[in-house]
Amino acid sequence: MSADVHNGVESAGRAVVTGAAGFIGSHLVEALRRSGTNVVGIDRKSSWATGEIPPSAELGSLHAIRADLVSADLSACLENAATVFHLAALPGVRPSWTQFPEYLHCNVLATQRLMDACVRASVPRVVMASSSSVYGGAEGTMSEEDLPRPLSPYGVTKLAAERLALAFAARRDAALSVSALRFFTVYGPGQRPDMFIGRVIRATLENKPIEVYGDGTQIRDFVHVSDIVRALMLAAATPDKGSSVLNIGTGRVASMNEVLALTGELTGRTPDARYGPARIGDVRATTADIGRARSRLGFTARTELRAGLATQIEWARQSLARTSPHETASSAQMAPTHRS
Repeated sequence: MSADVHNGVESAGRAVVTGAAGFIGSHLVEALRRSGTNVVGIDRKSSWATGEIPPSAELGSLHAIRADLVSADLSACLENAATVFHLAALPGVRPSWTQFPEYLHCNVLATQRLMDACVRASVPRVVMASSSSVYGGAEGTMSEEDLPRPLSPYGVTKLAAERLALAFAARRDAALSVSALRFFTVYGPGQRPDMFIGRVIRATLENKPIEVYGDGTQIRDFVHVSDIVRALMLAAATPDKGSSVLNIGTGRVASMNEVLALTGELTGRTPDARYGPARIGDVRATTADIGRARSRLGFTARTELRAGLATQIEWARQSLARTSPHETASSAQMAPTHRS
């Protein structure tokens, strides 16, 4: 990690990460600790092991807290926090149509409670995860200047959370600034198993069919989790402390069919794709205009899709190798397949 990112987070104090046990959160916590930053991690997952890991010569400390942001004592969590990375959210487009109250709880109410606590605790900086889903469908690149038109309840809640955070930052009694980073399609080691790339890799390695929603020509701006983490840390360290919204992607696209082909090349196996109808709320194309992130953060994605897929394939191989045949069969049956 570059010195400017390291110093920008560490020198000001400890960092708080919500959603610390999640896909992106776990990578961010690791990177922060490697930079020497002391971290408070908050997650409501039952698998999140609570407790204290003291600092060492190589790593900053980790204080893990299992809590729901809606009901937790956030004042204690935010004590002496220099930066809050707000990643906690309920993901997924399709379930949001039928589970909207839970999305409101996790994505909107949780954000409102956290931002209110940040104002009261005089937290100077919040960097939050937003989503390209706020744009809805679009032809060509998606710019921060575009009018958001979310096509799913999930996208609506992410836009609401983003606007809530910016509203709190605009309060006259607030000492904080906010960067809302609109992530495009994030992939890499540890990705949720219901996501398209995760499903493709696992099914290919296990010689199982893969359900593809639509004809596979849909395009996405796939951005590797290592680039996402770097963008988060740059946003925390940027000398421009004004509140802003920034796209975080690569500015390049690939189709679902290209991902299938690359996975075949990298695994030496032919994916067994089964094409079906597109799902409600899915968009045909996402492409990030990354000019603002480049100019304000100095951010440009570094990981090409082929190299990034190789890291996720290797991680999946190791994960499958650690799982017994019985457990593999059980997890395959239980893994959600209704989202991509």
